[in-house]
This record gives sequence, structure tokens and C-alpha cells, in this order.
Amino acid sequence: MTEAVTATATGEIQPRTPNHPGTMPGLVLTARQLTKRFGGLAAVNQVNLDLWQGRIHGVIGPNGAGKSTLTNLLSGDLPPTEGTVTLAGQDITGWNPERISRQRLGRSYQKTNIFPAFTVWENIRLAAQSRNQPFAFNPLAWLTRAATHAVVNERAEKALELALLGSRRNTIAGAASHGEQRQLEIAMTLATEPQVLLLDEPLAGMGTMEAERMVQLLLGLKADHAMMLVEHDMDAVFAVADHLTVMVNGQVIASDTPAAVRADVTVQAAYLGEAH
Repeated sequence: MTEAVTATATGEIQPRTPNHPGTMPGLVLTARQLTKRFGGLAAVNQVNLDLWQGRIHGVIGPNGAGKSTLTNLLSGDLPPTEGTVTLAGQDITGWNPERISRQRLGRSYQKTNIFPAFTVWENIRLAAQSRNQPFAFNPLAWLTRAATHAVVNERAEKALELALLGSRRNTIAGAASHGEQRQLEIAMTLATEPQVLLLDEPLAGMGTMEAERMVQLLLGLKADHAMMLVEHDMDAVFAVADHLTVMVNGQVIASDTPAAVRADVTVQAAYLGEAH
């Protein structure tokens, strides 16, 4: 059955009926009038964005459109010049990345960030350990063997399986394929137990089989996360996205369902091309 939707004033598509009986996707992250200027250049210009749990929000556009800058603004890697970002009801505008991450927002980068000399499992466990709180009453708690931390290991094990890397746990990360390294970065993000996932071109440089596996991974994560997917692979993004935002020169020129975006003459002229 097709999900009923209503359009908000910002152009977002708001669910009116749940994807599954008894569940209602919630609005997790919002950005309003988000702007980033570098001198006289507005890399991101008054962008509005809503991310809902259980939905994948694709962001597309040509190089230089402002997609990665938008991601950096949401994750705290860049402070906004104007506008606000709200996460789970909390205004996080201007927070640093570590604080935003602890508010349960995780992200991946265009360039894979892993520890290549460690195994897949060790990479994920290190990410899981980052969520441990220090013990003020025991300054030597850091000397405890990592393997004894059952909660950390459980968190890492769950992330390993969610990222479809169970059979590669003992592989040295630097010896893994490009696609597996991208999966590993997502697994490390999952080990921090995020509610929001910002994924910056996770399919970049992949062959057909690796891309199909990544699509499978994204769809598997969809139900329990609010996801923003920045991607140049048009086949993949149109296949998985519930909502698409198209950016050109820092501005949003369309924000709608994939079908509506595909049919939008402005998008066709500015990005997809008339032949598409």
C-alpha cells in the first residue's frame, strides 16, 4: 500500500501513516534556513531539511553544489553562518562534532576513515569504546582489559552484523576491499549507536557487486535510523531514497519524492539533463 503523505511548508514530505503497524516514524533532525558563507560565497544558502526515522533522504547535485558542506554543518564539522539545527528536540546549532555525536548523530566521510593496521573487529570495538563514560571515582579504570567490557563487545558485535561484516571480523582492515572498508566505516559509526546517519557518498568508487551490497546495507538500516544519503550514483539513490533534495550552487532547487524530482523540468535542465 502506498504511504499517504502531506507536503509541509518547507517542501518536505511528511508521513501521515506508519510504515509498519503500530509504529510511526518520528521527525528526528531539522535544519532551518541553514547557511554557510565563505567570504562572499554562500556554499549553503538558506536550506531547510527534515530527517525522519525510517526514511532515507537523498541529497543530490553536481560537484560544488554544497552537499558535503551541508553534511558538515549538520555534523558540527563546520559552524553555520546563519540558521538552526535541531536534533531530537535539542537545538544543537554551533555544537562541536564530539558533542553532536554523543547526541546520537553519526556520519561517514568521502574519504574512508579507518585504522588500516587493525582488524575489522578491532576497528569497530574501538568505536564502541568511545561511548564509555569515564569513572570519576576510579582514575585507573582505563587500565581494564578492553575484552572484559561486555557492553562494549555487545555493541561492537551488533554493529559488525548490521554492517554485513560478520565473516570478515578478523580481516586486517587495510587488506579489505574498498567496498568492505566503506562498510567498516559505517559499522564504526553504528557502534556509537546513532539515531541519525549522515552518509557522504558511501558508494563512491564501487563496482556493481559492491554497490549492490551497500544498497542492501542501507535498506537494512533504514527502519531504525533517520538517514541522509549524499550520493552521485543516480541509480542507487533513486532506488533507495524516500525523499530527494536537489542542490545547485548552494541552494535547493527541488525537494520532493523521487518520482516528482525525476519529472521536475528544473532538475532536468540543471542537473539530470533533458535526455534523462
